[in-house]
Amino acid sequence: MLKHRGFPGRLPGTDFQFTIRRANPKGVTKLVMRERFRDRSPADRRADLAFMAALWDHFGEEPFERGNLDAGRLSWLFGREVIPAEDDFDPESYDSLLRIDVDKARAAFPDAFEWGE
Repeated sequence: MLKHRGFPGRLPGTDFQFTIRRANPKGVTKLVMRERFRDRSPADRRADLAFMAALWDHFGEEPFERGNLDAGRLSWLFGREVIPAEDDFDPESYDSLLRIDVDKARAAFPDAFEWGE
């Protein structure tokens, strides 16, 4: 499992995790598309925004390996702002490649892109 050095481990001052320390010995947690409802808490929304900003700052438009990025946090963006970067994508692999769908990400999180510019 690739560890993304320099990527924030969590949202400062919270328990919202962005990365994991080690691979899960029971198997890789599958990425799934989670529905983001309008009534999500402001803290959850801040975590999504900060995670998207960190992804943009760290990877930009380039494809990136899932590696040690937290599956739960990725799943809030997966299928919309973060999409597979390969045809044979495996949602249960740390080696799978992802990329940011820039147009959808800018529409959903415009403030995330102001931080990285």
